[in-house]
Amino acid sequence: MTKKFCRSKSRVKTILLTFFDIRGIVHYEFVPNGQTVNQVYYLEVLERLREKVRRKRPELFAKNSWILHHDNSPARTALSVREFLATKQITVLKHPAYSPDLAPNDFFLFPKIKVILKRRRFDDIDDIRQIQQQL
Repeated sequence: MTKKFCRSKSRVKTILLTFFDIRGIVHYEFVPNGQTVNQVYYLEVLERLREKVRRKRPELFAKNSWILHHDNSPARTALSVREFLATKQITVLKHPAYSPDLAPNDFFLFPKIKVILKRRRFDDIDDIRQIQQQL
């Protein structure tokens, strides 16, 4: 007889935006409840990301040799976002359309997060934010 496990879901959900490189997480932020990740919000995130790269990866920032890889969602391909990236001379690695194979998160980020979150349940956003030090 096989044993069935009952999963209990957390009471809260949140969106976590994460930017990382081979050396670890460069920038992350929780999207405020009710906030849509549209082009306006994403531009604000990119400004904060750029500042984090300047502080955490000064050698890459100074030489302008860091590369941004993001998917083709409308917020990331909007004209205002593309203009911002061009103005700031941020190189973007093209993401092929409909390409599930090119998902670095699946290989580098999600396994680490799964280990940290395994068997944990959260009652509110503050509980979730407390684990950010482990990321």
